[in-house]
Amino acid sequence: MQTALIIAAEETHNPLIPPVYDIVWSLVAFVIIFIVMWRVVTPRITKMLDERTDAIEGGIKKAEAAQEQAAAALDEYNKQLADARAEASRIREQARADATSIGNEVREQASADAARITANAQAQIEAERQSALQSLRSEVGTLALGLASGVIGESLQDDAKATAVVDRFLADLESSQGAQTAAGTEH
Repeated sequence: MQTALIIAAEETHNPLIPPVYDIVWSLVAFVIIFIVMWRVVTPRITKMLDERTDAIEGGIKKAEAAQEQAAAALDEYNKQLADARAEASRIREQARADATSIGNEVREQASADAARITANAQAQIEAERQSALQSLRSEVGTLALGLASGVIGESLQDDAKATAVVDRFLADLESSQGAQTAAGTEH
């Protein structure tokens, strides 16, 4: 019995080492799966990865092209903006020059109008002064003759001598006022 136990003990296998038939069948299944993976699955995965790579590279090229177009559009925009700013500056300068020119013209026209109005006013004032002086002279002469007639008791209205006396009196009066005015301006 001991020999039977020894033989039985020698026939027990190590649990870590599988039997040979399991190794053979596992190897056959592995080879079949490997061939299927190598022939069918790997080309499909490779094709799919290549398509994705092409799509990504195409997207990158499109993005680079779009970026170049955007950069060109930005450069064009900046150029147009600079041109517009230069044009606006030129228009502002022209407007300032025009405003200065118009302002000078308006000032000159206003000065000419003021000088014309002043000359007209002075001429009118002088005409009214002469008219008032003539009227005053006539009134003073009439009053003087009336007073002299009252003092003398005779009528001096028709006498040419009376008119000459009144004119001489007024001339003396004007010359004495002119002398007083000249003396007043010297002080």
